[in-house]
Amino acid sequence: MRLLSHLFENNRRWAAGCVAHDPDFFNDLCAIQQPDYLWIGCSDSRVPANQIVGLPPGELFVHRNVANVVHTGDTNCLSVLQFAVDTLRIRHVIVCGHYGCGGVQAALGPRVPGPLEQWLTPIRDVAGTHRRELDALAPGAREVRLCELNVISQVHTLAGLRTVRNAWSGGHALALHGWIYDLHNGLLRDLEVTIDAPVPDGERRG
Repeated sequence: MRLLSHLFENNRRWAAGCVAHDPDFFNDLCAIQQPDYLWIGCSDSRVPANQIVGLPPGELFVHRNVANVVHTGDTNCLSVLQFAVDTLRIRHVIVCGHYGCGGVQAALGPRVPGPLEQWLTPIRDVAGTHRRELDALAPGAREVRLCELNVISQVHTLAGLRTVRNAWSGGHALALHGWIYDLHNGLLRDLEVTIDAPVPDGERRG
């Protein structure tokens, strides 16, 4: 085991530390998965979901991708959402973006080669929808604002998905939230875009 042996050593120390703190840690973890939250966040290595909100393993169901996008054609994201809502019966979906997001930066620039360009399309669409507001800002502020607008857009996209609408129509108490994380101080901010009931199609924002 020559390659990445330090990661296996880290894993052994972590597991031993968990058991030292709580001998039943892994037995309890294996027993059942009942998280209340689904976190849809960015793949950025500087944004570790559980650590940011101070939750241990088992309490946060997580899906991450470049720039925390809810792509309506992404079966990965849609399957995670369906499992979280229908099987785990989670009560909160949190879309969490972050300032300094590379995906958002790329969406403000020229086209990029490969599948990333298609992935960035929803963010470019958001930028186009809010072009007047963004053009009035300095470049740094423009990027910051698009990070926020992207999160807001993804929350509204979630509100229109069949899994979410079926949950609401079936009486499932489900709330969608939009948050942003600041790499400079480690703090979260609520963008105040919480949705907990069906939104008429004309009122959903891009």
